[in-house]
Amino acid sequence: MSFYLKRLGLEPGTDFVAFDRGPGTGGAWQLRWEALRVGSAHRINDLPGMDALGISFENADRTLPAKEVVADFYRQYEEFYDLRIVRPANVRSVSNRGLDLAVEYTDGQGARHELLTDVLVNATGTWGSPFIPWYPGLDSFAGRHVHTSDYTSAEEFRGKKVVVVGGGTSAIGFLLELEDVGAEVAWVSRRPIEFLDESELNLEARESSVAKQDEAARAGRALPSIVSGTGVPRTRRIQAAIDRGLLVAKPMFASIEPDGVRWEDGTFQKADAILWSTGFRPELRHLAPLKLREKEGGVTVGDGSSWKDSRIFFAGYGPQASTIGANRAGRQIARQVIATLSNL
Repeated sequence: MSFYLKRLGLEPGTDFVAFDRGPGTGGAWQLRWEALRVGSAHRINDLPGMDALGISFENADRTLPAKEVVADFYRQYEEFYDLRIVRPANVRSVSNRGLDLAVEYTDGQGARHELLTDVLVNATGTWGSPFIPWYPGLDSFAGRHVHTSDYTSAEEFRGKKVVVVGGGTSAIGFLLELEDVGAEVAWVSRRPIEFLDESELNLEARESSVAKQDEAARAGRALPSIVSGTGVPRTRRIQAAIDRGLLVAKPMFASIEPDGVRWEDGTFQKADAILWSTGFRPELRHLAPLKLREKEGGVTVGDGSSWKDSRIFFAGYGPQASTIGANRAGRQIARQVIATLSNL
């Protein structure tokens, strides 16, 4: 967004400001686990104009943690284009103030500030809103509930009995890391896992899944799962794990007990920890004063803008929730922002 707004003639820090809650560059990537490497999960696409810096994720160092690589590339990018990102700036609420939008945020010391703006682009993504589905007995579990967003390394589970919940690449990555560390590791998923014959994500499946996300966003419904529509590609590492019998998912358990989980047929699995790789929801709490949410559970968004309030744009929501979608959305929404400001 900042890249395209600047290219269209707006000056960072004067005509527009970008707030980032994170302590440093890299977005959600800076908060991910140590063992995650570039290329081991979803593809990271280059930001627009990154080629001018002579860097690309295509040839990034795959021996370093992805969190370090992404943070370094994004830092170089911000400095090269002089984007003047304000951080840490934690936006607490956005509300109407006459014809303006009042953005209330706190800085690194917790002091509160307010900024008035004509237009707001919400690019908060999902990392700050982890989702754990409710099952009977959830609160009775005596072990640890750990979500993807809280996971740091397999070492903290050494010698432990772990149940991994989820059907995506993150869940599979955790299973691979825990294989020789956990005392016992079980995998459960709400739906059967579809392993694709392709070594990379099928583009047709991805386009179909993105179309479903777009349809839901336009209708104001809660957004569907991406992985349920795309499946999991059989990389060499994943195929090897399938061949040795590691990646066999059990159906979802029916309830949680203090020392484990139980299935409908009475089968019981002891657990010291349940690792919830169950995804995220769009982080929209700060927009609550604007009353944009629909009864169906989502926000009605079409072509990047709110259908309830034309001053509010969404980058990274629904079909744009990837670096591919973000590039396209950044260009499209930047043009719409300029048009909106021109009309004002």
